Amino acid sequence: MELTIKSSRSVIATDAAVSKIKELVETENAEGSFLRMGVKPGGCSGYSYEMFFDSSVEPDDIVESYGEVKIVIDEGSLKHIKGATLDYKDGLMDSGFSIDNPNAKSTCGCGESFS
Repeated sequence: MELTIKSSRSVIATDAAVSKIKELVETENAEGSFLRMGVKPGGCSGYSYEMFFDSSVEPDDIVESYGEVKIVIDEGSLKHIKGATLDYKDGLMDSGFSIDNPNAKSTCGCGESFS
């Protein structure tokens, strides 16, 4: 199925995040897949983030394109993460993906859940 871009930058991905997503797609032999980003109820603050590779697009999904990299957000999650920035850091003290979400009123200590 071909991805159709429905919006422009509902979620912002930094160059580092895009590069790491591209690397993971290649490493995991997931060509033709995209990163699905969303939220689900749970975690210590009310909602938790979820990210995984997927290849199925639903009609109400929002698709963000960063060259060869696609990030897809379901419509239900969009209200919770619209305007968020996805980043990737690879350092001694801080490594992995992080989400800076302007919609979060509070976050837990691990940074994986919010309210």
